[in-house]
Amino acid sequence: MRIFNKNLRLQDITIMYFTALAALMVILVASYQAPSTAVEVSSLKSKPSASLPPLPMPFRVPLDPLGQLQLAWNISYADQEVYMELRVAELRHGVVLGMSDRGELTNADLVVLWDSGTKSYFGDAWSDNKGHVSLDSQQDYELISANQKPDGFYLLFKRPFSTCDPRDYLIEEGTVHIIYGFLDQPLASLEQLNLSRIQTGVQRVLMLRPDTPPPTLPPDVQTLDVVAPNVIIPTQETTYWCFIQKLPENMPKNHIVMYESVITPGNEAIVHHIEVFECSPDVRDVPDYNGSCDDKMKPGKLNFCRHVLAAWAMGAEAFYYPPDAGLAMGGPGSSRFLRLEVHYHNPLLISGRRDSSGIRLHYTPSLRKYDAGIMELGLVYTPVMAIPPKQHTFYLSGYCTSKCTQTALPPRGIYIFASQLHTHLAGRGVRTVLVRGGKELEVVQEDQHFSTHYQVSNIWGDVLITKCTYNTEDRNKPTVGGFGIMEEMCVNYIHYYPRTQLELCKSHVDTGYLQKYFNFINRFHGNDRCVCGGIGVTEQYSQLQWDAFTGEVLDSLYNTAPISMHCNQSTARLFPGEWDQQPVPMVTAVLENPRYPCEGGSLPTRQPLTPKV
Repeated sequence: MRIFNKNLRLQDITIMYFTALAALMVILVASYQAPSTAVEVSSLKSKPSASLPPLPMPFRVPLDPLGQLQLAWNISYADQEVYMELRVAELRHGVVLGMSDRGELTNADLVVLWDSGTKSYFGDAWSDNKGHVSLDSQQDYELISANQKPDGFYLLFKRPFSTCDPRDYLIEEGTVHIIYGFLDQPLASLEQLNLSRIQTGVQRVLMLRPDTPPPTLPPDVQTLDVVAPNVIIPTQETTYWCFIQKLPENMPKNHIVMYESVITPGNEAIVHHIEVFECSPDVRDVPDYNGSCDDKMKPGKLNFCRHVLAAWAMGAEAFYYPPDAGLAMGGPGSSRFLRLEVHYHNPLLISGRRDSSGIRLHYTPSLRKYDAGIMELGLVYTPVMAIPPKQHTFYLSGYCTSKCTQTALPPRGIYIFASQLHTHLAGRGVRTVLVRGGKELEVVQEDQHFSTHYQVSNIWGDVLITKCTYNTEDRNKPTVGGFGIMEEMCVNYIHYYPRTQLELCKSHVDTGYLQKYFNFINRFHGNDRCVCGGIGVTEQYSQLQWDAFTGEVLDSLYNTAPISMHCNQSTARLFPGEWDQQPVPMVTAVLENPRYPCEGGSLPTRQPLTPKV
C-alpha cells in the first residue's frame, strides 16, 4: 500500500500539517471549555430527581472561619454512600471541596464547581503533587441538585465510600480532612486551576457516624449549662479559655445521661472544642477564675481539675450514655467545682466577638444501675518516650497489662461504650486493640487519619495496647512526651461501666534501660563521656547524634525493653503490687485489615456495638 503520493509538494504537506494541528487545538479548547465528563449545572433542571438523599441531613459543620461554607451530610450504610450538601453563602465563580490524608492540597480527591464565563460545570477532579488540578476520568461524585436560595447556593451530591479509583480518597471510620477553596475568577479550563493560588483552608470531621437512633431521655431529666461567661474572644489564632463554675451547694448524686454543645450563634466556625473537668474532691475550695488557661498567674488549684466529665469537638453530635449507666455528678465524694475549657481557633484574628459557648449536661436524680467511668490508656506524659526527628513513620505503644486489668477490674469485666483518641501535632494515627492469650481479639478504636465511637468487649486479665503513629519530617530535633503542643501524647480515654477505681492504665519504657541506650549510642558515635543521669532526659535526647541507626535502636528499645506500669487508682496512687520492670506484652497474632470491594471484600457496616471486655 502506498502511503505517500510522490506528486505531493512539501508546501502541500506543510499546509495539511498545520490544518490538522489547528483542528486539534479547536477540539482541545472545546473540550476544556465544556468537558464531556463534567456536568453542566444548568442541565440539572431536566434531570429527574431519582436518587434523593436519606433525609434529613443530620450532620453539619462550618468549614471556614467566617461561615461562608457549611457542609452537611448523611450516610447510607445500605448503599455504602455519603450524601453531602454544601452551602455557599456567596458564590462567586466557583468552589472546591476535597479530601486528603492529612489536609494537604496536593494529591487530593476533589469535587469542583466552576464557571467558564458563560456556563457552570460540576466535576470529580484531583490534584497532583504540585497542586495542579485535573478532571478525573472516572466521575464518582454524582450531582443531585444545585439551587440558589435566600441564604446561599446549595449543592447536593453523593459519593460511594470506596470507588476503586486510585485517585479517590477512601472514606472510612476516623478523622476525614476536608479541604476547601474559593474561585474568584472564571476558568476557561479546569487545568488552569492550581490550589496553591486560591484561598483555601482545612477542616476535620468524623464523617461516618453510628447508624443508630438516639435513645429517649427520662422524663425527670434536668439540665445544667456549663458555659463561658460572655467572653470576648482574643484576637489571636489559638486560645484556651478557662472558667470555674460551681455546682449547687449539697447537690445530691445524679447521673449525667447525655450532654451536647451550646454554641453562640455566629461562632460555630471559631469554637473548636470544649471540655468540662471535675476538680479533685480533695481540694476543698477552688478560687473563681475566668481567663486564659495558659496564664502563668492563674490559680495553681486549677491543675487539680483534670477528671473529664464531658468533651465536644467541632462537628460532634450529642453524647448519650447507654441505658444502664450514667456518669455520677454530685453527692458524697465528689467536688462541686467544675472547670470549663474552650478552645477558640481564630486564624482570621476576628476582633470584638463575644462568646458564651459551652456544654449542656442532661442529668437525672433517678440513678441508673451502673456508674460510668473514664479511664486513660496509652503512654504516660513523660519525656522518656520520644520520637526521633525527620521520621516519616514512627510508632510508640502504651500498654495496659494483664496484671493491671486482673488486679483492678472486676472478674466479670467491664463494658467499653465510647472512646476518645488524642495526640498532638505530630500524631498521624491511633489504634487501641484488645489482646487475649497473645492474640489480637478486636479493635477497641482506630483512627488512621487522626488529628469518637462506640465499641465494647470483656477485658478482665486481658491486655489493651494503644499504638500511635507519628510523623516528624518537618522537625530537626527529637519530640519528647509531655503536655506542650510541640511535645507529644498517645492517649485513649475510654468510657466504660461499671466504674472501678482504675483511673489510669498506662506505661513508659524503663528509665534504667533508657539510660543504657543513651550510653550505648554516645559510645557508638565516639562520645565516651558517661552522662549517667546527670542531666535531664530531654537534654540527653537533644544531645544525641540522630541518624538512621540511632532511631532504629530507639525503636527496638521501645519494643523489647521492660516497661514501668502506671496502674493508678482514682486517688492517683498505684494499686498494690510490683509495677516496675514489667515485660512488654507479647503479641503472636494480629488482626487482618478489612478488605474493601476493590480487593474482593466488602466495606464494614455500622451496627450497635455491645461486646463485653
